[in-house]
Amino acid sequence: QVHLAESGGGFVQTGGSLRLSCAASDGSLRHYAMGWFRQAQGKEREFVALINLSGDSTYYADSVQDRFTIHRDNAEDTVYLQMNGLQPEDTAVYYCAASLIYSNFGPTPQSSFEYWGQGTQVTVSS
Repeated sequence: QVHLAESGGGFVQTGGSLRLSCAASDGSLRHYAMGWFRQAQGKEREFVALINLSGDSTYYADSVQDRFTIHRDNAEDTVYLQMNGLQPEDTAVYYCAASLIYSNFGPTPQSSFEYWGQGTQVTVSS
């Protein structure tokens, strides 16, 4: 069982930046492809970004492309989501998740992520 913990959420004004972090309790993140997802109030959880084990391949949702960057530090066993140019529509609870599956043909489906964090709230004011 891998326990994931997100941090770095908060309140920011439109155009601002935040960096989310995701760490595992047992130093096992390096064995997984890691994704970030978000769920806004009243909406379904949606894919945001995904990174492979070595950190040299990524996917992004169209809505965050060119604004968000996912990267990982396997020495620190941490995955980050740098979020720039935040907009009110980015307001959501953000979750990190771990998967043993990474494909060169598209993002891993949510159903293939084995472990999920508890989430961190990001609120962007207009």
